[in-house]
Amino acid sequence: MAAVQSRGHKAMNRVAIAAIIVITLIFLAPIYWIASTAFKPRSLATTVPPTVLFQPEVSPFVKLFTRRVQLREPVEEEVYNAAPWWEQDIYDGGERVLRVRGEVQLSQYPNRFMNSLIIAGLSTILAVGMGTFTAYGFSRFRIGGQDDLLFFILSTRMLPPIVIAIPMFLMYRTFGLTDTHIGLIILYTAFNLSFAVWLMKGFMDEIPREYEEAALVDGYTRLQAFFKIVLPEATTGIAATSVFSFITAWNEYAFALILTNRRAQTAPPFIPSQIGSGIVDWTTIAAGTFLFLLPVAILTFLLRNHLLRGVTFGAIRK
Repeated sequence: MAAVQSRGHKAMNRVAIAAIIVITLIFLAPIYWIASTAFKPRSLATTVPPTVLFQPEVSPFVKLFTRRVQLREPVEEEVYNAAPWWEQDIYDGGERVLRVRGEVQLSQYPNRFMNSLIIAGLSTILAVGMGTFTAYGFSRFRIGGQDDLLFFILSTRMLPPIVIAIPMFLMYRTFGLTDTHIGLIILYTAFNLSFAVWLMKGFMDEIPREYEEAALVDGYTRLQAFFKIVLPEATTGIAATSVFSFITAWNEYAFALILTNRRAQTAPPFIPSQIGSGIVDWTTIAAGTFLFLLPVAILTFLLRNHLLRGVTFGAIRK
């Protein structure tokens, strides 16, 4: 009987492992497709059937970071031979890099990428900071109508963001906040604040009150106890909340498209605009998308140990 049960457990484990492998491959397939397209020649980006084996090249990244125009006549052999190898790849694709007084003209992608870093980073810091203080107040003090307040905070996430896009645009235009960094930072902070409050409150509830009471007996003020006792214990929650809030702000598309145009535009609405010359240049779009994935992937990898606890808080109580 024991042998039969052992064989049954082994069979179930194999099925579970096989299912995990299949699900992992399904989720990784789009990422592989984006990464491979980012290194493909333009002629192989849309072939049917898809081209799997090819010689990688970096011309999509060169096109992403430079301004180009279509060649109207063949480039002279001397000019072609004198050009650097990456510019020769652009010539081979029927385009040339714009130069002013010999200086290569860069595209707007670096500025849009930096805008994303600034806006997503600052809004995450503000949302998590205010959410931590608010969650501590809800967790440690008796507040009149606390349940109603928490529900009201949560209700701000129930409405699809696109529903309020037009009213937000009209309000931002009235106050001069369209196409500004501060406008998107305020919007993303408000959008992530409810999520940060609810997630951090779960972590605050798990921190024993006895720690603070002991600190207060030792002469600490409430604020000192918060910074020296509670905050270090809540590091895991802060890290997990920061990752989720950053991803939300980093990937936001609709408001960035509607409320920005040039100065404060982020990378998501800018990447699809790289249409190339004549037809959509999917390799350049894939290159921009691939680089756009890296910061979130790196951040998630560095804080991966905190994420499991972040999505399962409250499931296991000490």
